[in-house]
Amino acid sequence: MNMDGRNQYLKQLQSEYLATRSKTAKSRLLDEAIKRTGLNRKYLTIKLQARISWIKRPRQARAAPVIYKTDLILPLVRCWEIFGQPCGQRLAPLLKSEIDRLRKYGELLVSDTQARLLNQMSASTVDRLLDHEKAVRLMKERSAPKHPLLYQLVPTKLSDEVDRTLPGFIQTDGVEHCGQSTNGLYVNTIDTVDPASYWWDAVAVMGKGQRETERALDEQRKRAPIPWHELHPDNGTSFINWHLWQYAVRTNLNLSRSRPFQKNDNCFVEQSNRTSVRDYVGHVRYDTLQELRLINELYTLLRDYKNFFQPVMRLKEKIRDKGHIRRRYHEATTPYQWLMDCNSVDEITKAQLKARYERLNPALLRRDIDKILGRLAAVYAVKHAKVRTAVTLPTVRLDFELTEQPLVRLGVTVT
Repeated sequence: MNMDGRNQYLKQLQSEYLATRSKTAKSRLLDEAIKRTGLNRKYLTIKLQARISWIKRPRQARAAPVIYKTDLILPLVRCWEIFGQPCGQRLAPLLKSEIDRLRKYGELLVSDTQARLLNQMSASTVDRLLDHEKAVRLMKERSAPKHPLLYQLVPTKLSDEVDRTLPGFIQTDGVEHCGQSTNGLYVNTIDTVDPASYWWDAVAVMGKGQRETERALDEQRKRAPIPWHELHPDNGTSFINWHLWQYAVRTNLNLSRSRPFQKNDNCFVEQSNRTSVRDYVGHVRYDTLQELRLINELYTLLRDYKNFFQPVMRLKEKIRDKGHIRRRYHEATTPYQWLMDCNSVDEITKAQLKARYERLNPALLRRDIDKILGRLAAVYAVKHAKVRTAVTLPTVRLDFELTEQPLVRLGVTVT
């Protein structure tokens, strides 16, 4: 028996033990208690004679005195806003030196006791009292859309709600080629993926302007082998804006969006951002017209290479088995093969795709892609070397290596 059950048993036995006057009867009760509890005979004798209590009294926790109460939060938030919302380590020294000044100018209305407490606050106390205010403001910033009416007009759609048997429901996203800084004007990739056929396309544009984005989407829509029915970007304001809404209305496209901070709702194009864009052009900064032209030349080759010669494994079913998710896939096929086998694609489109497929040489495409990557690496290395030379470097030796891999390794060695 456990400790609680043993104590309950001994409590019931105690009344009978104390009421018994015969030593023989008490001995018999002790023998029975030893057999049931396994405790020592002497310990049981003392316990049944009420010399030891087996009921634990709850320990009364001593509350620490509260020095910094809630009446200090409002003036502390006021000081935090005045000094530009710094962290506690930066705000605590300011409180010691600036509280009297703010009271003098009438910017802070606090009593002498409150002023004394604000003066002696530590950095950890400042952060603790400001935690709730910071959390509330962060929640408001994340949840408040910049176009509230438009966000009500555009419905949300999960990836599981996409019909993967019918082509034409397009997911789109933007990939920034800004390197480590978003300052200035730089190249962006607007890529689209059809979740049914996995047909991929991309166009590089300079900046994020309305006209350039619409032009990129319009180019991809016109050269797509199947008509577009719906456009599904993520929840960001770079796509969910009145310009894209007007474009969708003008071209008779349905517009849907992902949930906030849920990349899986746009998972097909998010995957292509890495496999079709980042794996080739990397994460460096491209901000010149020459780099923009080379990236678009690269996408022209990649469009045929990936859509006609890169098989894709499509999910067949997903089964949950005892807490594990098991996925089964169809046989890998290229987007071209999927469209050729699709009943909803007309024969004219299939004939055009077949004629285009017969003119393509995958080995030549691979060589041309590597050549473009080499030229892009050279242009970037020269630009990078000029920037570093103009800023701080007396002498720069360029050292870039062209490989057969999709990624091009760039390096700048300073002598």
